[in-house]
Amino acid sequence: MKRTLLSWSTGKDSAWSLHVLRQQKEYEIVGLLTTFNQAVNRVAMHGVRRSLVEAQAKAAGIPLWDVDLPSPCSNADYESIIRETCKSAVRSGIECMAFGDLFLTDIRAYREKQLEHSGLQPIFPVWGIPTRELALSMIKSGVRAKLTCIDSKVLAPEFVGKEFNEQLLSDLPPEIDPCGENGEFHTFVYAGPMLERDLSVEVGEIVSRDGFVFADLTLSPE
Repeated sequence: MKRTLLSWSTGKDSAWSLHVLRQQKEYEIVGLLTTFNQAVNRVAMHGVRRSLVEAQAKAAGIPLWDVDLPSPCSNADYESIIRETCKSAVRSGIECMAFGDLFLTDIRAYREKQLEHSGLQPIFPVWGIPTRELALSMIKSGVRAKLTCIDSKVLAPEFVGKEFNEQLLSDLPPEIDPCGENGEFHTFVYAGPMLERDLSVEVGEIVSRDGFVFADLTLSPE
């Protein structure tokens, strides 16, 4: 099996990619690669606390490859840091990097260009699956996730913190992608077939910043 790093946002698409890759048995997922905003110690864009990501990786049974990004982080800085990460991965005997992208061709092209000549093969295990079909498959399989971030320019702030379920899909405006692939919303997975145990999470403070609304998730006391 090919040793593979999986780009891990903590959301449903990367989690489902893990599930798909494990079923294919062609790839051995040896690490979950997550980028963090170093200043706030949270996942870049999703706003998820590092402690939740660590708990998620432990529940998945896969080591976390955490990559700290400065704040602010220019695109040049980001690309330099990722290049060094790729070099480290190759030195560790890793052959592939997987991404949970669904249909945005410009994003896929950017990823492929980033990995060009890196020694890592980019793979896209959930690419091209119709997103409503994909969303329903996730939900029916037992994936449980909460919306951690929404783009308030296209989606009402009340959606943040909600469960990703069939009710949510029916409540979404028709122009919103069911998987939020255009950046309408981001999720945090706390249960599903890719995790060995469920996480117990609570929705805390709701914060608006730069046109986005974030729900601060915390682990519930045992």
